[in-house]
This record gives sequence, structure tokens and C-alpha cells, in this order.
Amino acid sequence: MENDKSAIIIGAGLVGSLWAVYLAKAGYKVTIYERRPDIRLAEISAGKSINLALSVRGWTALDAVGVGDEVRKIAIPMYGRVMHDLEGNLNYQQYGKDGEAIFSVSRGKVNATMMDVAEKHGGATIHYQHTCEKVDLEKGIVYLTNNKTNESFSVQSDVVFAADGAFSNVRYNSMQKMQRFTYSQNFIADGYREILLPADESGNYRMDKNALHIWPRGRFMLIALANEDGSFTCTLFMPHEGDKYAFDKLNSREAVNAFFMEVFPDFYTMMPNIADAWEDHPLSNLAIIRCQPWHKGKVALMGDAAHATVPFYGQGMNAGFEDCSVLWGLMQKHNENWPEVFEEYSRTRKADGDALQDLSLDNYFVMRDFVGDPSFILRKKIEAKFSALYPKQWMPLYSQVTFSNIRYSVAYQQGNIQNGIMDEIMAIPGIENDWDSPQIMDLLEEKSKKFNFIV
Repeated sequence: MENDKSAIIIGAGLVGSLWAVYLAKAGYKVTIYERRPDIRLAEISAGKSINLALSVRGWTALDAVGVGDEVRKIAIPMYGRVMHDLEGNLNYQQYGKDGEAIFSVSRGKVNATMMDVAEKHGGATIHYQHTCEKVDLEKGIVYLTNNKTNESFSVQSDVVFAADGAFSNVRYNSMQKMQRFTYSQNFIADGYREILLPADESGNYRMDKNALHIWPRGRFMLIALANEDGSFTCTLFMPHEGDKYAFDKLNSREAVNAFFMEVFPDFYTMMPNIADAWEDHPLSNLAIIRCQPWHKGKVALMGDAAHATVPFYGQGMNAGFEDCSVLWGLMQKHNENWPEVFEEYSRTRKADGDALQDLSLDNYFVMRDFVGDPSFILRKKIEAKFSALYPKQWMPLYSQVTFSNIRYSVAYQQGNIQNGIMDEIMAIPGIENDWDSPQIMDLLEEKSKKFNFIV
């Protein structure tokens, strides 16, 4: 029978490509329009953009439509974080239980893989170099320009999905013109610049590839994630200006060298030519974008178009993939009655988008300020021991977000409650010596029993 259900997706990025596979599974003829050229035809070098961290939510969404193994081929497991202090001492902190890992993937490679998946598993047709100018939200008519020919035309389908990123054309040109559409765009004071740390002369990794490396320095930090070729994609997050250490001060080779020698000496030893590579990648900004509603008529926003966040929980891609799982579940629940699907998606998923944005900002302070702090390390030890003893009563917040499918909004609320309990425990005199005593574990058990934690 000829396929009579049609869907248009704007954006052939990570979320749009995965969503094409879900829609195809439900029998939709899927057409994707992408503003950029086909990135698979360009040479994808490591470090073009922040490496991404895939965790349980992302894998759940990929595996639900049988495409997880395609991505596993290019994923490097990271079982914990390694802190680098000013003296070059290393402190390893395991992420979850033994064997639990988050996975480093190159954005370019995973995007190319997802495009292959959209075409191969989703039967989608992808049109490149097409800009979406606007959408008639009620009729599902998409107005496009072919950037190669400058031809303008329109297409119509049963449903339209805007997966066109943080600065979404669909949202900006169509939804933001609606009455009572709420929108905010907040840039944080810090920017980021990428640095590619190459493999050593023998082609080997210069550090442990199965860890996320962090150089926490109070107001700023450097992180590094491994690539498949022995290199690391490193990202320096720092204020744009107005601080002792800020990007506007690093305006010469001498300033760059002096900065790295002073605050990241072990990194400088591995990469003494840092000043030569400094301009290889642009200085970029970081924003949190909130809006509501996430749908109107036949059109829904997905991924960064709905809930762009800062990258400090490594959940942006995972949240976008989870949008696919959530929408899929609602399609089954409402038997593809799209007005009902969209209404519930907009209403319930918005709370999770907001919670992830709050979690991401909170985790920035944790990463740059606290991870090297002895009391923070002790706090994590206590939580890990208690969680091992009473797994049904306590899952650390990081594990709730990264190693489970608990809703972000629920995890955030539970994390705040746990934080309060841990503040009380940490205030006990002599906790440094008694932290793993039966008395402390009993006290934690008593306090946690008052709450019905979802684990």
C-alpha cells in the first residue's frame, strides 16, 4: 500500500536524524531539509566542536529503534573523571558503579552516522542546502529556499518537526510571532575555546583515554575527552572578560603561553606549542534558551530548538534523543492523535527541559569549583557507600541523571532533597574520621526513609 502518512523534519542533526527512524517505524514518509551541505562529504576532523557524552538516556532512545550499535562503533567509554591539580597530581573519581560509563563521541562523526541511519533505517530523503524561511503552523506548510538555485518553494505534510538547533529558524520566524509565546535567551558570562591535543609521536594517547579529564581552577576549567585517533578534544571554559583570567587577556602568543604555564603546567608540558594552535578554533558563546509552548498546530519543537542548554552535564544530545523516546511513547498512548500527542509533550516535557538547564548550570559550579575539594570528595564517598548498602533508597544525583531514565525534573527534585540530607551529615563533628561507620550509615538510612525516592 502506498505510504499516505507524511512528515517533514527541519534539521538533519542528531535529533532530526534519529526522529526520522522513529517516524519511519510508524509508517511515515519522511523528508528532511537541512541548511548546511552534507557534512559526510567534508573531511571531519576531531575537535571541530565539543565532543559529546552519550549516556543511558541516549542509548535507550537509540536502542529502541535498533541503531545503538552503529554509534557504539565510534564511542569511547569513560568510567570516571580525572582531576589535574596545579602540581600535576591526579585524582580519579569513578562515575557510577563498577562498569558504568559515559561515552565520548565526536559530534561530527556521530552526526554523519545518524544521517546514514536516517537514510538506511528511516528511508528518509535528506535535502541539503535548503533554508526553512517560515512555517504555516496550522496547515503544516513549510516555506523553503534552495540555497544552490535560490529557488523558493513550499511543501506540506501531516506533521512538521523543528529539530533545527538552538537558533531555530522555525521557532524564530514562526512560533515567536505567535501571541503569548514565551521565550528567553540567556548567555552565561563564560565562553569556550577548543584545543586539539594530538597523539604522541607514536600515535598513542598522552593520558588515560577512558576518563574525562578536568583541570578545575575555581572560576574556570579545562576539560578533555578522547578521540579515536589518539588525540583529545580539549575545551577551555572561562569568562569572556572582567576576571583575572579571562579570554580578553589572552591576546598574544606570550599571554597564551604564560597562562598555560602558570595554571595548566602539566597540559603545557604535553602541548608546548599551544600558542600556535590557539586560533585553530573560534571563541564561542554559551546560552540557555527557554520557550513555551513547544508546539502549535501541526508543528513541534525538538532538541535544542526547544531546550538548548550549556554542556556541563553532558546531557544535551541525550535529552534530544530522549525527546524522541518521549514523543514515541505519546504516539502509542494517543494512537497518533497529533493534537493530543503534542499537547501532552509540550506540557510534560517542558518541566524536564527546565530541570536539565538548572542541573547543567549547577554542575558547572561543581566541576570548576568543587571537584578538587576534599569535603566534596568525602561527600561523594559517603553517598557511594550508602547507595551500595541501600540501592533501593538512594541513587546519587549524578547517577539519576546519567545512568537512569528517571525524569530530569524528578531527579532534580530528589537531588535537592538528598543535598539537604548530606549537608546535615557533613556538619556532624568528626565526620572525616567516622564517615563510613555503621552509625553514620544508620542515620542516613533513617533520614532517607522519610522520602519515597525513585531509583
